[in-house]
Amino acid sequence: MAKPRRGEALDLTIDDLAFGGEGVGRVEGYVIFVRGALPGDRVRVRIVEARSRFGRGVIESIESPSTDRVDAPCAYFGRCGGCRLQHLAYPAQLAFKEKQVRDCLERIGGLGDFELRPILAAPDPYGYRNKMEFTVVRPGAGDGPAIGLHQADRYDVVLDIERCLLQSDTMNVLLDELRTQARARQLSVYDQNSGEGLLRFATVREGRRTGEAMVNIVTAAPDVVALGPVAERLRARVPSVASVVLNVNAKKASVAVGSEEHLLLGRDHIRESLGGLTFQVSANSFFQTNTVQAERLFAVVEAACELTGRETVVDLYSGTGAISLLLARRSRWVYGIEVAPAAVADAVRNARENGIENCTFLPGEVRHVLPTLTRDGVRAEVVVADPPRAGFHPKALQALATLGPARLVYVSCNPSTLARDVGDLVRQGYRLEWVEPVDMFPQTPHIEAVARLHRAP
Repeated sequence: MAKPRRGEALDLTIDDLAFGGEGVGRVEGYVIFVRGALPGDRVRVRIVEARSRFGRGVIESIESPSTDRVDAPCAYFGRCGGCRLQHLAYPAQLAFKEKQVRDCLERIGGLGDFELRPILAAPDPYGYRNKMEFTVVRPGAGDGPAIGLHQADRYDVVLDIERCLLQSDTMNVLLDELRTQARARQLSVYDQNSGEGLLRFATVREGRRTGEAMVNIVTAAPDVVALGPVAERLRARVPSVASVVLNVNAKKASVAVGSEEHLLLGRDHIRESLGGLTFQVSANSFFQTNTVQAERLFAVVEAACELTGRETVVDLYSGTGAISLLLARRSRWVYGIEVAPAAVADAVRNARENGIENCTFLPGEVRHVLPTLTRDGVRAEVVVADPPRAGFHPKALQALATLGPARLVYVSCNPSTLARDVGDLVRQGYRLEWVEPVDMFPQTPHIEAVARLHRAP
């Protein structure tokens, strides 16, 4: 059979899932990716893209469903870009993620002699997020502001989300009240083409252990007068609101972070409890978005460090200090390195609030700061790294190898870059002992994993 043509309809058996959650079928070796298809599905698809080595199809009908296919509970599933696996039974999601981690380590990292531990499943695969970021748009002339999430594969289209199943009931009430107030007060919506309008984004946070809630409203101008009453109404609707913040992003760049911040109500942060410690989380700081699984993830990290109380630990990409402070209880000293100034400030405050004095937080890029520690004579027995999705910068990885810790614990949100970086570390004298996936983001293809390495003798 020749390569399928665009517009052609054909029957396809799906035998795998790609990293982003697309189903994978094959016609005489030619790979076809199909959004929404699952392994075991027999589907009728229409080809919408036909390249030399692969194509893409859309489902016209499901002739025979996979035994792992379930009814997605969300009304927006299939249109919203937030969740892509709600139609896949949760045990099958876990198996898929385990397989993805192993495949990446073997294929990209060239790694084979390691233990892949069973994935740590989430106790509740819905309602787990403590932070959600929404975009504000005006859907049409005369319509009030819509607040929601981007349509799958369409960054220019936003769905007005009334209720998101990944966040709590409290967060959904706050989303509803913000939409109600924006429409009742006829607040304008920012237009990226003209540069006019006010509302741009809204982020809702909730401390799952403390119950404190935060709403961060991102606007194009510091209109405190217009938004002050909105903040009051948010707290009237949800008394647990401890912070309403206004972030101003006057630039055309479509990012939900402002260059200036105004406090509309309460404190400039909320508190969250994790692992027996209390953390202050400000509007723009990074904090693990699944509190329950973060506690379990950090327990895996702490056990992997094998601390006796005598070690010096370096925590790379330390964020608001969660891992640093948890490890400080069993370390001689901990150095945390973090590029975001707001997160560093939170980490310092978190250390003070918890009475922890054996931590130093250093601002800056890991590739620049880590070599200075080595030059200053710091000798770390243990390094913990939790880099962004892009993984280590090559110079940062080289600085890590130069520091030469006996034990290295790598926390990754991207199996591909984990495999790449671990492969490089193995070539520089480290041995990969084990990897344990952690399902931080059920219903999505995203995978977290903890890898434990030690320096070979």
